[in-house]
Amino acid sequence: MKVGFTFFVGYYPVIIAQKKGFFKAQGVDVEITHKDYSQLDQADFSAGKYDGVGFTLGDFMILSATNPDMQTVMIVDETTGADVVVAQSQIKTLADLKGENLSANLGTFSEVFVTEMLKTANLTSDDVNLVKFDASEVPQHLKSNDIQAGHTWEPYLSEALKLGGHILFTSKQTPGLILDLIAFHGEVIRDRPEDIRAFIRAWLQAVTYWEANVEEGNAIISKALKIPSTTLSLEGINLTNLEENKKFFDSGSSQSIYKTAKIYTDFFIRSGNVTRIPDLKTLFNSSFLSPFKVHP
Repeated sequence: MKVGFTFFVGYYPVIIAQKKGFFKAQGVDVEITHKDYSQLDQADFSAGKYDGVGFTLGDFMILSATNPDMQTVMIVDETTGADVVVAQSQIKTLADLKGENLSANLGTFSEVFVTEMLKTANLTSDDVNLVKFDASEVPQHLKSNDIQAGHTWEPYLSEALKLGGHILFTSKQTPGLILDLIAFHGEVIRDRPEDIRAFIRAWLQAVTYWEANVEEGNAIISKALKIPSTTLSLEGINLTNLEENKKFFDSGSSQSIYKTAKIYTDFFIRSGNVTRIPDLKTLFNSSFLSPFKVHP
């Protein structure tokens, strides 16, 4: 099973599951690819190079407009501070962003996040100059003064802070907005359901392991991805368990993924990023969350 991910802490249980042999123990062979740029991951997934991929909910909604035959099978995390807008030292408050260059990965969940941030200060995207940069590009563009603030996350946040940036806003202030998930092509879901169940069991086992053995988990990830362990933290992230997943997939729940997905689809249709989105019921598949024991 080939799966692709970008560098983000919420996806790192996949590393632990592989290195600790959890995937093999559950009966599935997994090949992992990591990329710096989320849009490269999405392009490779669309081209059929991966069976599954890690997405933010917002990016999944965008891609579903042109790739309706895919489904989310699990929410892997909710970011509760891990996504940040980092700014130059002279930008003390959100009001100071007026007329300044603010970067986000436009046309993705990133644009929705910074738009919601601006709303909290009674600002709109018209009050700033929105510039398109990926999270990994933010430190260098802050340094060269191309932007005065930008949306990013670890390991790029540490780099931006070393260069004199400071945290202006975090996803803790937009609860429930940024969810990360695993999606598979419809063909894989139809042909390999037991592999997907095994994948989810191993993933959840890795989450339990990492939360109980933080330092060892961090060391495994740091070595595998060649990133400093100082950029790894479970602070600002809720790695979701089986019960939380069931709540997300429940359309009647206050945490329902359907409600959050509608925020994104409304935004992307209004902004012209997409013209139509498939029926949400066809995009989320909770059948793989049926009762099972996480441990082998």
